[in-house]
Amino acid sequence: MSFTVARITPVLVVPAVEPSLAFWEGRLGFTKVAVVPHGDALGFAMLVKEGVEVMLQSEASVRDDLPAGAHADGMPGRSAALFIEVSDLAAVEAALGDWPIVMPRRTTFYGMHEVGVREPGGHLVTFAQKADA
Repeated sequence: MSFTVARITPVLVVPAVEPSLAFWEGRLGFTKVAVVPHGDALGFAMLVKEGVEVMLQSEASVRDDLPAGAHADGMPGRSAALFIEVSDLAAVEAALGDWPIVMPRRTTFYGMHEVGVREPGGHLVTFAQKADA
């Protein structure tokens, strides 16, 4: 079997879209390109920055999207962690400002400087820059 993969986009399932949307737009400079309401709140948002996409979907919206019995608790998965390689880790740290750091800056055995945070939906986001850059 042979096929190409055009792209992989993470869909972060979050309790509420709005707090995570504020984090990705306000702190990290992503641009919202689409939103879908769900009741009185947002059910979905798509964001992009420099060709990279991330999607946010509320737990309530996911439960309504999945057919009955698709997953025991109505969720497609329970956690995701993102590893985002960046050109300037210091610039990311400045953009994060006073956001709580859960993994202080470190240099790994595989040659990356890294720092980690939890976005408002609870997902670990590790930002990394090549140590030799």
